[in-house]
Amino acid sequence: MVDLSEFEDIRPYSDEEAVEALNRVSRHPSLPIISKYLFPKSSSDTLAKALRKVKSIDEFQSVVMIEVINAVLARTSEGFTFSGMEKLNSVKGKFLAVSNHRDIVLDPALILYALHASGCPLAELCVGSNLLTNRLIEDLMRSNRMIKVIRGISARQMYLNSQTLSKYMRLSITSGTASIWIAQKEGRTKDGMDKTEQGLLKMFDMSGEGSFEENFNELHIVPMSISYEYEPCDSRKARELLMSREGPYVKKSREDLHSILTGIGQKKGHIHLSIGDPISPADVAEAAKLSGNDRYQYLRGILDSRIRSGYKLWKTNYMAWDLMHGTRDYLGEKYLPSELKQFQAYTEHKLSKLERRLDRNELRDIFWHIYGNPVSYIAEQ
Repeated sequence: MVDLSEFEDIRPYSDEEAVEALNRVSRHPSLPIISKYLFPKSSSDTLAKALRKVKSIDEFQSVVMIEVINAVLARTSEGFTFSGMEKLNSVKGKFLAVSNHRDIVLDPALILYALHASGCPLAELCVGSNLLTNRLIEDLMRSNRMIKVIRGISARQMYLNSQTLSKYMRLSITSGTASIWIAQKEGRTKDGMDKTEQGLLKMFDMSGEGSFEENFNELHIVPMSISYEYEPCDSRKARELLMSREGPYVKKSREDLHSILTGIGQKKGHIHLSIGDPISPADVAEAAKLSGNDRYQYLRGILDSRIRSGYKLWKTNYMAWDLMHGTRDYLGEKYLPSELKQFQAYTEHKLSKLERRLDRNELRDIFWHIYGNPVSYIAEQ
């Protein structure tokens, strides 16, 4: 039995804690509304009854959460597909999944969904503490094997917490307790350009007690890439990027909660998850030949390349690329004129919901770059 007592502040709930938490959730006054939204043909107490029957986290995730995700996909998507799961067969033991980050809740939820559908053990999820805006969300997240990544603290505290997180992740993976998912950067990608934070690689290495190669090889890092035909919170991301040009963007209270709900409820079209080739000992050995930050930069480059090459491009990406460049390079090959008109109408509809004071031309350009940028970086692969 692995001793996790030093990780009380960040660890997921135990089975006993989760059962107690889910009973609290079942009594929340908002649950009947949520239940009716997810399961419109069932009674409003369907979800509450299901939560009160749960006896373990495994049961909660494999029974209740899978049905919830199925309901969300049925209402808001044209289908979810995934590929490359066979690449996990080459990983000996647990692994560290590193993916791009386009939606706060759906990214990790769909990765768990794909693991479950493939018969793989479910992973623990690294989620920022800034999202735990109330007891309901904290109970649901921590019952879903959430590892708390503490945000909004001093640089010194951040360093200490990074050490604790790194140690917890390494211990979970090397002991065979659990695989772990983490996004490649703090916060969602808002400009369509998926980039790994170099500091993330340093954080992975902090807890290692061996050589550079030993420290990274025992983590079994697996790149993953998720793509949505219609980007969750697309207009809100464009708004934030434009306002950031005017000065530091400061989130309002409950803004993250609003983004969570918008991401879940928004129409997403098709969704695809791709599993990339794991970081191999040969990859790590090449990085180890370098010194200092260059080693991390080398691994970062590999992660970026594999995450980007796994990104599935949709018609919306090609149309946006042509719109932002004033070209018709992909017209006919990737999309039809009628589809372009529909996407332009979609753009104007989404932007019409934003404040009138915001410059429409700039917003439109940012909006199209969110969709079009992946075409640019995949062409560079």
